[in-house]
Amino acid sequence: MKRRKFIRNSTQAGIGFSLLGIYSCKDAKKTEKGEEAVEEKVIATAAPFFKLSLAQWSIHNMINSDGVDPYTFAEKAKNWGFEGLEYVSQLYNKELEAANFSKEAMQSFVDKCNAEAEKHGLKNLLIMIDGQGDLATSDPAERKKAVENHHKWVDAAASMGCHSIRVNLSGSSDPVEWKANSIDGLSMLSAYAETKNINILVENHGGLSSNAAMLAEVMTKVNMPNCGTLPDFGNFCIKRKDPKDYAAGCAEKYDIYKGVEELMVHAKAVSAKSHDFDANGNETEIDYVRMLQIVKDAGYTGYIGVEYEGRELSEEEGIIATRDLLLKASEKTT
Repeated sequence: MKRRKFIRNSTQAGIGFSLLGIYSCKDAKKTEKGEEAVEEKVIATAAPFFKLSLAQWSIHNMINSDGVDPYTFAEKAKNWGFEGLEYVSQLYNKELEAANFSKEAMQSFVDKCNAEAEKHGLKNLLIMIDGQGDLATSDPAERKKAVENHHKWVDAAASMGCHSIRVNLSGSSDPVEWKANSIDGLSMLSAYAETKNINILVENHGGLSSNAAMLAEVMTKVNMPNCGTLPDFGNFCIKRKDPKDYAAGCAEKYDIYKGVEELMVHAKAVSAKSHDFDANGNETEIDYVRMLQIVKDAGYTGYIGVEYEGRELSEEEGIIATRDLLLKASEKTT
C-alpha cells in the first residue's frame, strides 16, 4: 500500500489512535436473514505519557501560500484532535509589521488568539519567535537590542497564559564566542521573562545551536530556572552544504538521539519533527519509538508538539500521520 493511500485510509476509516487512548473498528456479522450488519467496537489502548500540541509551523504553507487566516489555528487544531497550541510569531508578521509591532497591534493579536483558544477549549502553550534579532551576535549593542525586541513577545505570552517563548541562538559561528554571547543574551532575556513568569526556551535550530552538547553547556552556565531547551527530533544540522540552498543538504549533522538525550535534561517542551512516512506510517528517518523512550526516560510528561515539514503529504495529512505515529509509538515504550 502506498504512503498517501495508507494515510488517507487511516484518516478516513478512523483506525488512528485518538487522544483518549481509544480507537474504533467495524466488524461485519451476518444477521438471521443472512444480511451483513456492521458492528462498531471500541478498543481501549494505554493512554500516552504525554499530551499532544500542534506547532503552527505545520500549517505555514496554508497560511503563506493558500491565504488561510492564521487565527483559525485553534479551530483546525481542535478538529485534528490536539489539546495545546504552539504559535509562530512570523505567521502574524503581515499585520504586526504593518503596525510596527505597536502595543495596540500586539494587544489585538493577544485578544484574538485568546478568544479562539477559549472558543475551542484549547490551551495556549508557547510562542515560537523568529526575526527579532540575533541573541548570540558578537556585537553587544545588537545583542542588547535583540533581547529588547523579544520583550514584547514575553509580554504577549504572559497575557495569553503561555508558559514559554521559543528563541533562536543565531549569531557568531565561532564556538567560544557563540557560547559567551549566548550565555549573555539568554541571561538578560531570562531575567526580564522571570518577572512575567515566562520561560525562555532554546530549540536546536541550526548552526551551533544544533550542537546539543554545546547548547546544554550554555544552559548549565546560564543556570536560571526559567531558561531551558525545546528539543526537536529533527533539527540537528550544524552546517549545510550550501547555506543559500536548503535543499542541498547537510554537511555536518549531530547525532539526533544523542542530541535529544542531552537536551532533555533542560527541556520544558518537546517538538516531534516529521517529513516523510513509509507504508506502515513510520517516519522514514526518525525512529519515533526510540525518541519517545528517550523523552520518557527523562521523566518528561508534558506536551509534545507535532511539527510536520514534509512535502509528500498535504499539511493536514502530515499532521494527522505524525499525531497517529506519536500515539502508536508511545504504546511501544517501556
